[in-house]
Amino acid sequence: MGPGLSALQADVQALAAIERGSATAGERRSAEWVAGRLGELGAEDVRLEPFRYQHTFAHAQAIHYCAGTLAALRGSRLLALAALVSFELEFSGRRQWLRGLLPAGEGTNVIARLPARGGRRRTVVLVAHHDAAHTGRMWDPRLTAAGDRAAARSGRRASLALPAELAFAVAALAGRRARPLRAAAAALLALSVALMFDQARSPFVPGANDNASGVAGVLELVRRLAVERPEGLEVVALVCGCEESGMGGMAAWLRSEAGALDAATTLVVGLDTIGSGEPVVLEAEAGVWPVRYGEEQIARGERAGLRRWRIGGWTDPALAELAGLPAVSILSVKDGGFPNYHLPGDVPERVDFECVERCVTAAHRIATG
Repeated sequence: MGPGLSALQADVQALAAIERGSATAGERRSAEWVAGRLGELGAEDVRLEPFRYQHTFAHAQAIHYCAGTLAALRGSRLLALAALVSFELEFSGRRQWLRGLLPAGEGTNVIARLPARGGRRRTVVLVAHHDAAHTGRMWDPRLTAAGDRAAARSGRRASLALPAELAFAVAALAGRRARPLRAAAAALLALSVALMFDQARSPFVPGANDNASGVAGVLELVRRLAVERPEGLEVVALVCGCEESGMGGMAAWLRSEAGALDAATTLVVGLDTIGSGEPVVLEAEAGVWPVRYGEEQIARGERAGLRRWRIGGWTDPALAELAGLPAVSILSVKDGGFPNYHLPGDVPERVDFECVERCVTAAHRIATG
């Protein structure tokens, strides 16, 4: 094992040992550890930035599912349609209007920079989230296997909320006389509510692949770029909190920093769950109303040796894309999914570190190309 792989492995092991749920004291400890590592690697202006956000996405989604259940039982097409539209806005990160009404904790972002040499001409923002997810029955591999198998064939993962989204649609389209259809939709949405509350009460996972691997990748990129980087390239390292609960850290950073960045000279490069097996670059993500990445950015990933892919969840770069900043989101997959996804088995011993290294090398090529 070479020195790069040794460092990646050590960083993943150290971060996975910290219980770091979104907007918890553990996330703060994780942020402090990341900040220390960035300072050791030569980054400047290393700082922690707190923000307010939820511990979990479950409560916001459960409210939508409750509204859909009521709409299906009452036969209210308008309420069902409104709940579906609002859910898609929430799921994709386009408009999370409910979050301001829900109790919140304190999340923590870590931000650092490598200043440009000879005057800034380009800015690359390296992004990874350092929080870890709740487990829960909704992540049982038996429930996700069919979607993974289909994605392995097509390279496109259906929305992770597809059953509930279909139930919303049935409730919105079925008339008052279509009682069996509406009853089935109501039952499915009620089951989704139960799964949300189970997820919110379940323990946090170690999150070695998702996403200690991505944080280790950003640290390795900072190490390389601190030693040598193209003239005029400024590097910003953004290690976000609260991605697992709905991209809260990325949203907070965009609110405070996006206005100072020129979209024509900025590129956001995200690393998330990069120890699965096969490196990929995202062409789209989220639910039935996906966030799509620019073809130029996808092509950059392909030139770096990454296969294009679509996922049914979210990653932080999606919010940058929605804010008008060109973005590349790098992940990895195996058999159409992520091994041990949001399960207690997501431990360092199961991370494919050669895949992590390949993703980091691709990210380096994209960032400096």
